[in-house]
Amino acid sequence: MNRAGMVVAAVVAVGAATAAGVAAGLPSASGEDDGASGAMPPATATVTRGTLVDREDKTGDLGYGDTTAIATRTAGTVTSMPDTGATLARGKPVYRLDNRPVVLLYGTLPAYRALRPGLDGADVKQLEKNLWALGYRGFTVDRDYTSATAAAVEEWQDDLGRPETGTVDPADVVVAPGPVRVDSLAAAAGDVVQPGAALLNLTATTRLVDVRLEIDDQRLAKTGRAVEITLPDDKTVPGKIIRTKSVVVPGEGQEPDTTAIDVTVAFGKGKEPAGLDEASVTVAFTASQARGVLTVPVGALLALAEGGYGVEVVDGATTRIVAVRTGLFADGKVEISGSGIAEGTVVGVPA
Repeated sequence: MNRAGMVVAAVVAVGAATAAGVAAGLPSASGEDDGASGAMPPATATVTRGTLVDREDKTGDLGYGDTTAIATRTAGTVTSMPDTGATLARGKPVYRLDNRPVVLLYGTLPAYRALRPGLDGADVKQLEKNLWALGYRGFTVDRDYTSATAAAVEEWQDDLGRPETGTVDPADVVVAPGPVRVDSLAAAAGDVVQPGAALLNLTATTRLVDVRLEIDDQRLAKTGRAVEITLPDDKTVPGKIIRTKSVVVPGEGQEPDTTAIDVTVAFGKGKEPAGLDEASVTVAFTASQARGVLTVPVGALLALAEGGYGVEVVDGATTRIVAVRTGLFADGKVEISGSGIAEGTVVGVPA
């Protein structure tokens, strides 16, 4: 069979993910050579050995991650609010209502009930861990709210200037996983507020990068995978994917809703940009790589009539079609292997 009869179409302008999927779905190539042909290709390329990297750059937003809205649980007059951008740590007032401090405690369980002697549970242990971290002693850190716990609470309340009740009401505290940053204020000193009124928005204190990927790019979004972040000054720093989440993006007008993937990236230790709170950055995702493999331009691939891919090997004044197995597609090149394919082999590139 001649060259024209063997080739159905040249594989050109193929995206990395699509091409890899197509290659995976085709039958295995036989690896047998076809007869020689005298028709020469319009251009040639040389099989090279190297490393292919499936990498894509995406635009991300530098910031502090999601905001958490804080609302008052009781009525009163706001007497003090923190400054926007301030960082608050455990034991510090988040705001003051009727001149009584509402204090930040660390934990993951929201305050949902008043804690007093005789109660037990995970929320009691969370409170006791905070008291211990703040320097209060005389009790055992466990799940039981004892009289000793109440005595430590009274000492804490005395230091805060609050009534010494020995009871901790949910309205007395704000619970967060760690230190927080004040993102914005929704109230000011002097405001009279009712339960449920928004007071301020908090974020984590660590700078993060948020990237929204299309669903077709989900191969890039693997938690724990390393990335590179290019800052506005073109400095490149390392990062890591710490969280991924599928989200539904509402369509505009009559357009249907679509699914996207929100990716959160953390900077490497000590690599957070100083003095930069918000900015647009570029994140380089690496989905996979193949080291020391034989590669040719994607345009050198031929789709064979019997299925699979091949390349046209040029040997002097003659050519022959050789079936090949494909691997990674990246940067306009494709990983190939097959009988007689070696580094330095010359292959045709169809017009």
